[in-house]
Amino acid sequence: MVKTMSKSHYIIPVFVPDLGCPHQCVFCNQKMITGQVSCPTQEEVQLTITDYLGTIPRETGIFKEVAFYGGSFTSVDPLLQKELLTPAYKALKSGAIEGIRVSTRPDSISEETLALLASYGVSIVELGVQSMDDEVLCRSGRGHTSRDVLRAAALIKSWGIDLGFQMMIGLPGDTEEKDIFTASELISMKPDLVRIYPCLVLKNTRLADLHKNGDYIPLNLEQAVVCCKRLLLMFENAGINVIRIGLQPSEQINLQGDVLAGPYHPAFRELVETAAARDQVELLLKKAGVKSAKLIEIAVPEQDISITRGHKGSNIEYFSRNHGVTDFVTVTAPELPRGTLKLISVDGREYGFTVSRKELSC
Repeated sequence: MVKTMSKSHYIIPVFVPDLGCPHQCVFCNQKMITGQVSCPTQEEVQLTITDYLGTIPRETGIFKEVAFYGGSFTSVDPLLQKELLTPAYKALKSGAIEGIRVSTRPDSISEETLALLASYGVSIVELGVQSMDDEVLCRSGRGHTSRDVLRAAALIKSWGIDLGFQMMIGLPGDTEEKDIFTASELISMKPDLVRIYPCLVLKNTRLADLHKNGDYIPLNLEQAVVCCKRLLLMFENAGINVIRIGLQPSEQINLQGDVLAGPYHPAFRELVETAAARDQVELLLKKAGVKSAKLIEIAVPEQDISITRGHKGSNIEYFSRNHGVTDFVTVTAPELPRGTLKLISVDGREYGFTVSRKELSC
């Protein structure tokens, strides 16, 4: 299945599990996360690109991107990097795709590495940062420090390559305060994009042993949603695009598969955005001086109707329980920008207040 970041942005994923990674993080089992055991050959990368291109709509304005996932791309031998990148670079030069991205470790970035990536047309490098707290990094077995992140980020930006960060909450020794600190540090480096992942306990990891022995307690789902909502608002207020929150469900990543414990949910981002939308409606009612009502009518951008009503109607249930609302009406408002809600009326009394996600407290 083709991955999309939007209706006009299609991802062609190439998974490179465990390849070249010099450390074994306590939480990591790349074979489970990617569903792939061996490194693809150059021919397999070419076939993947060809197959995916055959499924992507041939329309103007479509952005197609080959993405090498796995987290340690630049740790492998440069000759293998070139072999894997060659089919993507040929597709880029021919105009079949518009971008190439790789993900890697902060301590696997150098001038030489970036020169190679740039020569093969790589436009985005995502760094697996996880945390900017050195104690958390050490206890998680990351094998790098926060200084490595600062150095790598500066080098990437100096080459004119877009910078992405991946952070993780709920790691060993982590706290919400440390997560806020990490987000603040990442924001200060002005990345182009961010991914946020709650830490999960996967089978056959050191974290699974720590959890079994009672030495690690993962976040519960509610804690993870509250924390990620705060982080999302921080990044959005700084103008930074959060392109993913939570691991993508797969045959391995699910509660019946290899997830032993932790805040896993197949629609985790929707839960986070649902929580933010609930706060927006609360703020609208506060602006109107309303504590209880039977009918509230809210104008919503079409793409935000689901999160405004809540995952499986959870916000409707919340306002019924806490404010006595029996009719929670959402009206499509194409003129409103994403992330903005407008209070039309409460029990027949008209209002015009709007609240954007940026107005919420981080």
